[in-house]
Amino acid sequence: MHTQMDYSKAKDWIVRESRFNSNTLGKCESIMALGNGYMGLRSSTEEKYLGETRGYYVAGTFNKFNEEEVTELPNAADIINMEITINEDRFTLDAGKIVEYYRELNIRNGQLHRHVVWVSPKGDKLVLDFYRIVSLKDLHVVAQKVIITPLNNEVEIGITSGIDGRMTNSGSQHFSDGDKRFYEKKYMQFIQVTNQTKIKFVHNSALQFTVNGRKKELNPHIIMDRRRIYCKYRESLSQNDTLVIEKISNVYTSRDKEYENLDVKEIQKISLNSLKEAMQKGYDRLKEESERHWEEKVWNRVPVIIDSEDEYDQLAIRFAQYHMEIMTPDHDNRMCIAAKGLTGEGYKGHTFWDMDIFNLPYFIYSFPEIARKLLEYRYLSLEGARKKARENGYKGAQFPWESAWLDDGEVTPEWGAADIVTGLPTKIWSGFIEQHITADVAYAVWQYYQITGDQDFMDRYGYELIFDTATFWASRLEYSDEDNLYHINDVMGPDEYKEHVDDNAFTNYMAYWNIDKAIEFYEFLKNKNKDLFELLNEKMNLDSRWEEWKSKKPLIYLPQPREKDRVIPQDKEYLNLKNIDLTKYKNQEQVGTLFLDYNLEQVNKIQVSKQADIMMLFFLLEDKFSHDVKRANWNYYEPRTLHDSSLSLSTHCVLACDMGDYDMAYELFKRASRIDLGPNMNSSNDGIHAASLGGIWQSTVYGFGGVRMVNGELRIEPHLPKSWKSLSFPIYWHGQRLQIEVKNDLLKVENQTNKEEVTFINYGIKYTFKENITVKL
Repeated sequence: MHTQMDYSKAKDWIVRESRFNSNTLGKCESIMALGNGYMGLRSSTEEKYLGETRGYYVAGTFNKFNEEEVTELPNAADIINMEITINEDRFTLDAGKIVEYYRELNIRNGQLHRHVVWVSPKGDKLVLDFYRIVSLKDLHVVAQKVIITPLNNEVEIGITSGIDGRMTNSGSQHFSDGDKRFYEKKYMQFIQVTNQTKIKFVHNSALQFTVNGRKKELNPHIIMDRRRIYCKYRESLSQNDTLVIEKISNVYTSRDKEYENLDVKEIQKISLNSLKEAMQKGYDRLKEESERHWEEKVWNRVPVIIDSEDEYDQLAIRFAQYHMEIMTPDHDNRMCIAAKGLTGEGYKGHTFWDMDIFNLPYFIYSFPEIARKLLEYRYLSLEGARKKARENGYKGAQFPWESAWLDDGEVTPEWGAADIVTGLPTKIWSGFIEQHITADVAYAVWQYYQITGDQDFMDRYGYELIFDTATFWASRLEYSDEDNLYHINDVMGPDEYKEHVDDNAFTNYMAYWNIDKAIEFYEFLKNKNKDLFELLNEKMNLDSRWEEWKSKKPLIYLPQPREKDRVIPQDKEYLNLKNIDLTKYKNQEQVGTLFLDYNLEQVNKIQVSKQADIMMLFFLLEDKFSHDVKRANWNYYEPRTLHDSSLSLSTHCVLACDMGDYDMAYELFKRASRIDLGPNMNSSNDGIHAASLGGIWQSTVYGFGGVRMVNGELRIEPHLPKSWKSLSFPIYWHGQRLQIEVKNDLLKVENQTNKEEVTFINYGIKYTFKENITVKL
């Protein structure tokens, strides 16, 4: 497949588009998106094109268009727009002639650069360079710089730019038209308010100019129109003159913790003053400040270094780290990571189990202080989870499949795309029956605690989360007189190609695990921390809950391996379903081709899986199953798994390492890394695949680096791909920063904190050290 993507500059941290195609804009808008966790900005171009998606999202600002829709992250005003004319010809790459072109994202400093040599329809030849950043230092700032040089003629340049509030979310308009102001003939200000949640957005923007290195004041023609404010400028340039345009913008909202109690006029004043300070600094200084923050916060702190024959491998892990930084609202524990980050409208900005299982581990091992904030979001949304449990007739906390603002509760849409057979809308059952999310949250809490040893978090939040989730499962169990056991019926496991199943193995085992952990922590607190126990007992009536947990746990049905082949039934009926030849779907270039031949009702009756399900059990609870059981199930289920979910490949990569299938593991790593970076120019139209990026890190550190927390103990058992000479990365373990390096047949671990002894397991042998250790593999 011929692609626009070019990774020849991988060693320079560059993701590059080598040619322009206005029919495939979405991929680069997403994968080259900019952000800082507070805001996300799709990398659409300054000029506009048919089929583009101009996206600008501020974390946590959820709104519901009307009662027929669910809450979503609204697309805020467009502040990057810039219409440029050359002798009255509008600059557009759909007209004239492109002589040179590339667009590239430098993931080291977060700068987007587009270079164009263009000949207008009238024959004027120019070189244009567009630069853009979203500051990692000042979370509110977006900065742009455009450099224009005419190469063969004198030209008159026209510039029209401002703040455009006419954006929608695929047609849904979330904002009312607000006040507009123009200060000092320079500073534009536009206010918009979400129509349901009444969140106020204050946007500011201004332009400044230099010609041949000298500042020049251009007189603006200001226009205030419906839902937008903008300025028009004109300037004449001789051949080889250089015009530099700088546009600096910012956004502040009434959802910001610092400003939520302020009157909007105060926010207007604060944001305008902030813009003036940013304008004085100018683009280059703002870029340098942001670049230093990238180095200090990310690349110097958690560098993952791969010495591979293919430089793309190093780029892939850095790309994953870049996006996990810009998608994560670590400034505010009321917000969380969305399934598409802040790069598109896909999944409406909602948080799934993707965060708890796929993204969170990166932060636990790399930025434990951020991981804590992400889990505090789960605690702060407990009321919504308790509400969902009550509405469904259960006790405790039932976490929503899709989460948004803290008290929104369940926000999964009820209806999806049309059924190819019936033509009717397909009901989305995940919000009703994909209930394993509740145990996933509990697992994330436990995993964080085991890796960090953060007792304060457990005392304040963690125990309560685990007790309330266990209480849900105890009330969710269904007793059967046939076998005198408790079952969990009518659910959907991780494999979303199997709806309304009974006794999904992943769900049952995780529910059992959740209840078992609640019993363990109840008894720990009662014996070791009586003051906290009494406090929680009074609040939650733990004594009666404990009795229910203890009585029901031994009777929970846990699907067991079949005697003949050691295969665990994925659910009650899976092994009895029809087998078909899946070869063409396993070899597909695009996901979901199964649904060109079958509808979901038919897929439910076939032995085919969308993603890892039983395999997820071995990934999360690996110490509960023997190697022969894992191997038998791998051999059975992997051929039946299409990896149509972006969550699946990385899980299988890690497990392939565990199975000893290292060549297959590397191939799965490659496939996982190509979900967004690969040649499919439509794969990321709705936003990047946030969980798969966490999966790339897990494939690298869990899989090839061999790092795993197993039942509270650290295990390091590396196995590098043949094409990798070495791998090094840091992790945090119980407050100690460990630098791990794998090279040839040696494992080196250095404790860069040197406060306490560290113990880890390597192929059955325990090693304890304080400063550093080398182990021959």
